[in-house]
Amino acid sequence: MTRPLSAGALAAGRRRLGPTGHGPVAPLAWQLRVLPVCASTERQLDAWLDRRLPGRDSPALQAPMAVLAEHQRFAQGQQGRTWLSPPGGVWLSAALPWPADPVQAAVPGLAAAVGVALQLEALGLPVRIKWPNDLLLERPGRPPAKLAGLLPRLRLRGGRIRWARVGLGLNGCNPVPPVGVNLVAALGRAGAAPRRLAPRVLAGLEWAMAAAGQPERVWRLADQRLWLPPQPLRIHGEDWQPLALARDGGLLLASGARRRVLQRSFEGI
Repeated sequence: MTRPLSAGALAAGRRRLGPTGHGPVAPLAWQLRVLPVCASTERQLDAWLDRRLPGRDSPALQAPMAVLAEHQRFAQGQQGRTWLSPPGGVWLSAALPWPADPVQAAVPGLAAAVGVALQLEALGLPVRIKWPNDLLLERPGRPPAKLAGLLPRLRLRGGRIRWARVGLGLNGCNPVPPVGVNLVAALGRAGAAPRRLAPRVLAGLEWAMAAAGQPERVWRLADQRLWLPPQPLRIHGEDWQPLALARDGGLLLASGARRRVLQRSFEGI
């Protein structure tokens, strides 16, 4: 049984981490809500944002907001897939201040993936980014397994960014399906508990916000951590081999001399 997490304990845990060397000089002042159980942290954050910033004339988001749940009952990931969220993991939805000009802004999913990866690497964990929205844990002699999933979005108005959204699920000491991995073997049950991991997730998102105006830096760090599948992708009856991360956040593919970029389909809302 993991110790219950509260907003106060989460904020205190983030302060104890202090400056991490990868983000702001000091921890940011988060607006936090922690729930023992909910249908979906995404829905909870939607309702909270609607109350705080109703209508199209509301100002852009000024401070980061996050909803965490110890357990989600009906969470959904990319393309409506079920997002399993039993107790023991970090299940979070956050709204983040972001640069208003899309041309000058980093891709939120990449920035969040890099920020969280940096925090996990600080714990000695070999983490890779699997395009478009997963973090993998490398394991000696075995294929890498899914450790976390991210669901990034942008809230736009008139072609300008109002805020970025990131839904995140990180396996801690929760049970996982065969394709996944938790952190009990690497960190022990206490080290893999949400009260230890959730503050690092906040710190990782702080890094993302700090780097949001540096798209080239975010792209470079994400590309360095990119995991490329050994087998080609089958697209419309043709095989395309993944090569690298495109600067716009897409995946660069090759088929012979031909090149194409596979785009994310869930960035903007």
